[in-house]
Amino acid sequence: MRIEVSPQETTRAEAFNLWRTSPMPMVTLTKKFNVTKVLKASKRRGIKFNTLLCWCIGKAASNIKEFYILPEKDKLFKYDSIAINVIVKNRKGGINSCDIAYTDDVEQFAKEYNRLTTQAASQCNSTFLEDIMIVGTSAMIETELDCIVNQYTDKFSNPMVMWGKYRRNWFSTTLPISFQFHHVQMDGGHAACFLEQLQIIINEL
Repeated sequence: MRIEVSPQETTRAEAFNLWRTSPMPMVTLTKKFNVTKVLKASKRRGIKFNTLLCWCIGKAASNIKEFYILPEKDKLFKYDSIAINVIVKNRKGGINSCDIAYTDDVEQFAKEYNRLTTQAASQCNSTFLEDIMIVGTSAMIETELDCIVNQYTDKFSNPMVMWGKYRRNWFSTTLPISFQFHHVQMDGGHAACFLEQLQIIINEL
């Protein structure tokens, strides 16, 4: 569910006044993650690496209240649930996207992830969830990337998590992940907390 809220009745009142009219209100942080546990859990559970990483992102985001508030032009909206958006290559060579509702049940999330991404790839159709807070993701696994800075458009102010190909070393697997967010939604400290929580959740897999 999505409801409009008064910015002055939230902890984001000052940020709303400062950044809502900014021509470039997006901020990008990049952190190198140890994703060894994701790779091991992927093989053990038979769940794709990116599926597990998306679930970890959803779990980390669901524990931070700022993820449930998002600006849209001159308004501020509050959400009560989170979904992960993934980009899918379709059979025609183009791309589609699908929103996957986050759930604490990783097996159920993986089932929906497989169903929706397979459907998007074969039917060349995107699927969207209305009135849910969407955390965007984009995995460009064709090459190793150090950092990704996404385009800014006033049509999309949702947070975005992006990565390239993971890097296997002798004793660990690492992956730089870029996190882009709207400054009205959260401050750098909140974003840093999200990234720390994400590593903790990965370590607990």
